[in-house]
Amino acid sequence: MPITLPDTLPAYRALSDEGVMVMAAGRARNQDIRPLRIALLNLMPKKIQTETQFARLIGATPLQIELHLIRMTEHQAKTTNAAHMDEFYRPFADVRDQKYDGLIITGAPIEHLPYSEVTYWDELKQVMDWTQTNVHATFGVCWGGMAMISHFHGVDKHMLGEKAFGCFKHRNLDPTSPYLRGFSDEFVIPVSRWTEIREPEIEAAPGLRTLLGSDQVGPCLVEDPTHRALYIFNHFEYDSDTLKDEYDRDAANGKPVKVPRNYYPDDNPANAPLNRWRSHAHLLYGNWISEVYLTTPFDETLIGQQSTDLRT
Repeated sequence: MPITLPDTLPAYRALSDEGVMVMAAGRARNQDIRPLRIALLNLMPKKIQTETQFARLIGATPLQIELHLIRMTEHQAKTTNAAHMDEFYRPFADVRDQKYDGLIITGAPIEHLPYSEVTYWDELKQVMDWTQTNVHATFGVCWGGMAMISHFHGVDKHMLGEKAFGCFKHRNLDPTSPYLRGFSDEFVIPVSRWTEIREPEIEAAPGLRTLLGSDQVGPCLVEDPTHRALYIFNHFEYDSDTLKDEYDRDAANGKPVKVPRNYYPDDNPANAPLNRWRSHAHLLYGNWISEVYLTTPFDETLIGQQSTDLRT
């Protein structure tokens, strides 16, 4: 089954051109199926690029999915056309009475700020608490995952001496996890962040379990069954050239930036980067969607009222 998107959303055309199955909303309404309602709280400045990246991953399953785009109520996007935001996004204040099978909270380029100094932090705390009553499963990505693990468990982020930037080898720490079905023992994941979450602090928080980790850049994927959540601190969703775009941007602006590690062939920016994480990206998000499908109530009104653990 395809992912359902408005046929005027840029991601619709981009994914259609890639061969991803997409369906316009009108056609989807004629099918006698309850689609999964997945919301994307998009905190990234490049909204359209981020929409496409996540729609690509959650749309590559046999299930019909409705993707709903959400923004913070008062925060105004500065780098995305206002008409795009008005047409495709709904503020959180307008959807807080809705129920969703899944929610993805993206990263945001505000790592250097204490959470309390983020302009929309108070509302984001409301969103995170709202997931416990109105969302069946939540996936926090990079800064979004760090914000969630801090809010629910007091596990704080720490500044790095230099940016973790490149494609780093990771290990499968829990091969029996349903979220890691089909995963290799080792693989690479794109990383681009100035902060880290430390494994001893995760281990000290009751109920958390690290599923993926790296000897070079630390824990990556953490499961939080009590809050029906996954937290990932790196970027499986990145396109092949996302790290290249970041590197080229900073180099052009005269910022001190190192070549992303283990990304370009021979670590030479003159060479086209190779995508070595795409298959595992589809595995992870496909496994997450499958777990949501297997455990979410058919009656949407029961979302948030059942067991806090997806597996009980």
